[in-house]
Amino acid sequence: MIKIFKTFGDYTEISKCENNCWVNVIEPSEKEIQKLSTDFNIPTDIIKDILDPDERPRIETDDNWKLIIIRIPVESQNKSVPFYTIPLGVFIREDLVLTLCLRNNNVLPFELQTPFKDQHKKLTGDINNVLRIFLRTGGTYIKYLTQINQQTEKIEKGLEKSIKNEELNKLLKLEKCLVYFITSTKANEIVLSKLKTYKSLSSEINEDLLEDAIIENKQALEISQIYSDIQNGIMDVFASVISNNLNLVMKQLTVISIILMIPTLIASMLGMNVPNFMEHAYWAMPTIIIASILLSIVGVVLFRKKHWF
Repeated sequence: MIKIFKTFGDYTEISKCENNCWVNVIEPSEKEIQKLSTDFNIPTDIIKDILDPDERPRIETDDNWKLIIIRIPVESQNKSVPFYTIPLGVFIREDLVLTLCLRNNNVLPFELQTPFKDQHKKLTGDINNVLRIFLRTGGTYIKYLTQINQQTEKIEKGLEKSIKNEELNKLLKLEKCLVYFITSTKANEIVLSKLKTYKSLSSEINEDLLEDAIIENKQALEISQIYSDIQNGIMDVFASVISNNLNLVMKQLTVISIILMIPTLIASMLGMNVPNFMEHAYWAMPTIIIASILLSIVGVVLFRKKHWF
């Protein structure tokens, strides 16, 4: 899917490329990849690198273009993990800017005209709009981290009485999300640091915007690390809680088995095919039943005094 805008960060969509336009590409097909390579003189292997989910953030330069790759968070389409990260590539040429991502996202949402529509402060230079993408990426990380924290709180409530591993599995999936976030924000931090010192770009950069992007990314990184430490602590504690809950259940079942064994023992002894003094007495059955109940009650009282039941 390909959309073309009048300028990078603008919201005026156009039908054909013109000077200083912005081309936003999401989930390109093989045919569209070939079109990008032919029309914009971008090597196919570079395009496929960006479409690789494991591609690392970096800055590359060529005679005709500059490439900045960052990692952005996205919501998962399956139940393996709620969130993960993917690469977003930004090609900057003298006559246009092209952004490329392997799937739709909230940083450069394909269904919206532009993510910068609500930002009234006009900044010149394509690199400053790249910094805006970094800024939006940091904000998106923080938004998803808030959702992860809310999910963690819900899981905690169910863990207190749980004896199964289902809640721990959910926590493990959230921990995977945090690992993805930490590694990606660290890599983005390196790219931001390089932008600050990159000779061909440093003169065009708005220092305030760069500082905001660095702070936002650092905040996302620190929150991810804090939540990851909390998750690890929760998983350790509640693994012990689940084990303890299981032990309590087993102890209660053992106590119940002992209580039920008392009337069974009496019935087994007096039900043997041997003579005893009660075989012809009409009061034998009620007496045995009452004695079984009384002994069972005595057993329950003793166990409760020892806090076993």
